[in-house]
Amino acid sequence: MASPEHDLAPLDPLLDRDGVRLTVDDALATVTLTNPAKRNAQSPALWRALAEAGRLLPGTVRVVLLRAEGKSFSAGLDRQAFTPEGFDGEPSFLDLARGDDKELDATIAEYQEAFTWWRRGDLVTVAAVQGHAIGAGFQLALACDLRVVADDVQFAMRETSLGLVPDLTGTHPLVGLVGYARALEICVTGRFVAAQEAVGCGLANIAVPRDQLDAAAADLASAVLAAPRDAVIETKTLLQGVHDRSYEEQRAAERQAQGRRLRDLAGLGE
Repeated sequence: MASPEHDLAPLDPLLDRDGVRLTVDDALATVTLTNPAKRNAQSPALWRALAEAGRLLPGTVRVVLLRAEGKSFSAGLDRQAFTPEGFDGEPSFLDLARGDDKELDATIAEYQEAFTWWRRGDLVTVAAVQGHAIGAGFQLALACDLRVVADDVQFAMRETSLGLVPDLTGTHPLVGLVGYARALEICVTGRFVAAQEAVGCGLANIAVPRDQLDAAAADLASAVLAAPRDAVIETKTLLQGVHDRSYEEQRAAERQAQGRRLRDLAGLGE
């Protein structure tokens, strides 16, 4: 299979700004981080662009592939954020600290919007991760449903080491994937998690040589697209709700979902 870079080159982007490009080819959308010179470091402007990419997705899209140009997926928050002046036109960390609780909460909630839409029930999202995925980069990979990683991947959650906490929606999926004890250890030590461990502990679905990453992610996206859309949506919804339901409640949810599928296949659905 040709790489996504080759397949998507002729497509006009729906969005191409602040280090984010969105292209759509019928049922497949590709979101690409496009600032390899800065190792795809993140900023509020990039987060707004990512949130906008989610809003721009046409209804035809079933799978979203997240990838990044260059050697690193994302080195995390741009270090300019840690300077007294911060980013031009953006509140600095000091400004945020001086604001009241409501203002601070609203600002962080706005940043989080870049990381939330990847879990939408009508989409399956696949992150193709190479090199460093640190802090916000790690959390962006965690925002996706599935992760294909290169054999040079290095995940790390560095926020705690900087006196902060992971606040870009990464804690919930991290605990869900690896369990509380390992998630705590990864976060408070800030250590690197390499490809073999990532697959072994559930952070990644598969690891491949770096030069096979795009093709492996594209193959996974194609496999998802091969299944009937409504069945995929029902299955994802069932699995997402497992931890909020008892065993008996999950049994009932399975019966109800299967009933809908059977009626739909029989032409009796709504």
